Formats: sequence, structure tokens, C-alpha cells
Amino acid sequence: MKSDLWVLILETILSVVLLFGVTKLTGRKQISQLNIFDFIIGITIGNISAEMAVNKEVSLLSGVVAIVIYAMFSILVSYLTSKSIKARRFFTGAPIVVIQDGKLLRDGLDKIRFDVNDLLEECRVNGYFDLSEIEYAIMESNGQISFLPKSKFKPLTPNDMKMKVPYQGLTANLVIDGNIMYQNLKEIGKDEKWLRKRLENMGYQHLEELLLVICSSDEKLTIYEQNKEVEAKHVLE
Repeated sequence: MKSDLWVLILETILSVVLLFGVTKLTGRKQISQLNIFDFIIGITIGNISAEMAVNKEVSLLSGVVAIVIYAMFSILVSYLTSKSIKARRFFTGAPIVVIQDGKLLRDGLDKIRFDVNDLLEECRVNGYFDLSEIEYAIMESNGQISFLPKSKFKPLTPNDMKMKVPYQGLTANLVIDGNIMYQNLKEIGKDEKWLRKRLENMGYQHLEELLLVICSSDEKLTIYEQNKEVEAKHVLE
């Protein structure tokens, strides 16, 4: 009995490790970004991994071989779809227009198996409560709908108002949960000495009291303390 339990534990651990490795190998798409083919492959590999752990009739070797075959097939299809438009359309599908020039397309709705209520729900989820505000709506291959509002309903941008705005690049997390992120410091051309001096000038002597320290592209620091959410003063120095 004990030996069977240990076998089950080891096989479960192996299936999880194998599934993790295959996922890393095949890509990092989120669930919402999966097309039909990726979704099917993902479910199948997950099911095989579970069967390896709990089903005694499925040998460990058979499960591993099956997962590897599915993973290799997924990688092959990904390669083909990146090289060929025809292959991409066959495996992942093509975008389908459901609203064009502000008009609903019945053919488009039929192709995606949507009725008007389904489309109206998608519009509301994306912030459009008035269908007349939409110029185009396109069902993407991952099942999500992209919307293009009519020009007069687009939000104003600084460019529309002829305003000049300062450049804003990526921010860098320099301290997380009291630990210095040395690689992030290196990428912005700074070192630990610079960081500690900036923190000391802002009244922070110990890293343990800091939950998160963020550095903007113009070297402004935003600090969140442990068990608090207090935005620190921005210091340029």
C-alpha cells in the first residue's frame, strides 16, 4: 500500500514537471490569447498528464511519449503558421468582421455563431453601450472581439490637442519585498550604492521596511512601505 502511494506521488510530480517543461517549450500565451488549435492541444496534454498520475492502465512511458508527440506537433504547427499565411488561416482561422462602416453584418455573426444579444454583451463588456459609436468590430482568431470606435467618439489625445508631453519610458522595480533587484538596477545603469543613497535621502534606512520601490524613466522613485500603500515624494537629485 505504501509503495503504491509513493509511486502515485512520484508519477504525479513527474507529470507536473513534464507539463511545466512542455508549456515553457511551446510558449507563454495566456488563456485569452489561445486560438482553437492551441486550446485543443493544451487540454489534451493536460488530460494525458492527469491520466499518467491517477490511471494505472496508462504506463508512464506511454504518457511521456504522447505528451512529447503533442508538444512537437504544436511546435511544428507554430513554425508553419509563422511562415505561411495559408497554414495560419487553416490552423488558427482568420479574423471575421461583424460590424463594418457602422453596419451589422449578418454573415459575420453567422460565421462566429453569435446572435445580436451576444454581440451587444461583448460591446458592453468593452465599454460600448451604444452600437452607433462603433465603426468596426472584428472577431480575432483567439475568440476576442476588437472594436474601432467612430472618429467622433474616440477619446482625445495630447496629439489631438497639439500638446507636448514629456517622454515616459518603462519603469523599473528596484526593490521587491525588501530585496534589491540587481538586474533591474544594472539595466538602468545604476548600482546598489546609488539606490541606498537615494533611499536614505528619502528617510529609509532599512530595506526590510519597503514593499516596493519603482523607478521611472526620469529617475523618480515611488515607494510603498510594508503593510502600507504610501506613495513617497518624488526626488530628482
